[in-house]
Amino acid sequence: MKNKLMYLILSIILIIKTSYGGVNDPDHSTLEKISPTEYQSQISLVVLTILEKYHYRKLDINDSLSSVIFDRYLEDYDRNKFYFLKSDIDYLEKYRYQMDDALLTGNLNPAFEIFNLFSNRFTQRNNNVIELIDEDCDYSTNESININREKALWAASEEELQDFWRKYIKNEKLNRLLNETDEEKIKENLKKHYQNLLDWVEKLNSNDVFQLYMNTVSETFDPHTNYMLPINFDNFMIGMSQSLEGIGARLMTDNEYTKVADIIPGGPAFKSQKIVKDDRIISVAQGIDGEWVDIIGWRIDEVVQIIRGPKDSIVRLKLLKAENGLSADPVEITLVRDKIKIEEAAPTKEVMKIQRNNKEYQIGVIKIPSFYLDFEGARNGDTDYKSTTRDVKRLLAELNEENIDGLLIDLRNNGGGSLAEAIELTGLFIPDGPVVQIKNTTGKIEIQKDEDKNMYYEGPIGVLINRFSASASEIFSGAIQDYKRGVIIGEQSYGKGTVQNLLDLERFLTESEEKPGQMKLTLAKFYRITGSSTQHKGVTPDIELPSRYKAEEFGESSMPSALPWDLISSTKFQSLNFVNNVLLHDLEDKSAIRLMNEPYMLQFISEVEDWKKLQNKNEYSLNLEIRKKEKEEADKIRADREKMFGNLGVETEVEEVDNEKREIKDPYLEEGLNVIADWLAFRIG
Repeated sequence: MKNKLMYLILSIILIIKTSYGGVNDPDHSTLEKISPTEYQSQISLVVLTILEKYHYRKLDINDSLSSVIFDRYLEDYDRNKFYFLKSDIDYLEKYRYQMDDALLTGNLNPAFEIFNLFSNRFTQRNNNVIELIDEDCDYSTNESININREKALWAASEEELQDFWRKYIKNEKLNRLLNETDEEKIKENLKKHYQNLLDWVEKLNSNDVFQLYMNTVSETFDPHTNYMLPINFDNFMIGMSQSLEGIGARLMTDNEYTKVADIIPGGPAFKSQKIVKDDRIISVAQGIDGEWVDIIGWRIDEVVQIIRGPKDSIVRLKLLKAENGLSADPVEITLVRDKIKIEEAAPTKEVMKIQRNNKEYQIGVIKIPSFYLDFEGARNGDTDYKSTTRDVKRLLAELNEENIDGLLIDLRNNGGGSLAEAIELTGLFIPDGPVVQIKNTTGKIEIQKDEDKNMYYEGPIGVLINRFSASASEIFSGAIQDYKRGVIIGEQSYGKGTVQNLLDLERFLTESEEKPGQMKLTLAKFYRITGSSTQHKGVTPDIELPSRYKAEEFGESSMPSALPWDLISSTKFQSLNFVNNVLLHDLEDKSAIRLMNEPYMLQFISEVEDWKKLQNKNEYSLNLEIRKKEKEEADKIRADREKMFGNLGVETEVEEVDNEKREIKDPYLEEGLNVIADWLAFRIG
């Protein structure tokens, strides 16, 4: 099929079929069509060339890749099989092994035809759903619905899909009836929601379709490679800058949804710990009792405007949590807007006291939200330029003056940042030596080292990590673990072991007056000094605490096109042996006892188990009395647990220090402090 003459014949056939339809073309003549432009065709060829030539993963553009692109492109539009019928998929199957040939010649017609059919089905379905909402439901029947349809078969008939939607709308009404009583108001709000979806699909243009398709193609190479057209890149930048005076979240458009692209360290969203990267915002309300506004289908600049607001004002958000999927019930959170200051993203310190064996220890806690570096200030020779390492070094000097006995470094929810800072920060705690290995697309391996022979803190170190600790956080915590310099505490980290650069496509289309957009491209992989990639595996803690997340469900391992884990040769380094197996076994045993006995851990474990049950639930009863009973039982379990263990965030008696009781709001932090105290007691013993 790569033969030019053969492709010319296929292209002519394709154009004829696209223009006039085919025998199995369902309602094709009625489709409202969006078509690609010649310039988009040129850009697609540049994108494909860059992927083939520069991406870390070398993939052949062939029928096998074509099939992957075809399936993922369908998933992008209809992952839960809400809109397409089996007959539609059968009709589109003609493109399964043609996407590669089309891409190699800049032919975007297959991608646009798939979109046009989706747009038609989406519009038909949502118009039908708006009518369906007005129908009264019988909530006494014993029927149920499975809302997770990713593995379901495509509906074989219109009647089958219509019956699913009848149940789906009934379920949506039931969800609201459990908290509201006005069914007419519920119907009105649901109709607004589906009208917003219709408005969204009507606003889509050729650029939107092109960007989605180019992202589908790019993300078959790996999930962190993507493409943005100029207007969408500009809107993304608007979201990044303007949100700094609101909740502190960078936002982007993901189909009809507004997705959280990143959380700004130090902002209200970051401090709340209730919203994370990849959560989707579906509704916004102002103040304590403002009316909810459904924002599905809105442009990103419109969303930014409604989420922004005066400092100290309240905004409420309804989220589809990343780990729960799009079919789960939304979660409501309340945030107080603030202006984000750079110093609020800087590391902070605190000294906490804890007793062990009738001895009081002072443990310094340094919270590091991100790995940042003022590149311009450093380049210009500014003496007081900002960086994570410089700020932590200052805090360490202050903590040393306060005679701390141990140190806990908190990297939870730290998504990374500057690689140079991860290396320099590691250097504060080890003598000079290698910190990370980087393998580029040609296979060349570069060893990045700490050149500073000084150690700025020589006592016991614990590092707290969670599933949202990624990239530079994994390099730092992995090096601390490999050097046996400290103990890693928490849950397995994210597992992102790849390096991306931003490319401006103007470099490749110099003669055009239009701007072609930007590409974020994966060019290298990180490896620990032992030779193990941080990809997928990330960092496994020495002291593992209960986790809500499975690696295959959230993090790098949940992404089908993620680059694989692999191993290269270990580099030469000298282990420091602050930590050994005897110490680790002692710390693990003591932590395990607390997990089974301490109220703050028992309640946390109970909440994790409840959350997992909820996450794994896909089948829901459509009987109102059954649903009410389920809700009452869940509320009772929650109330009983709080009565038994005390509510997290409320003063809970633990160990008395200076005749005061420490408030336990954070079980991970509390356990981290206990582990360091055990280490100190072990040393003395």
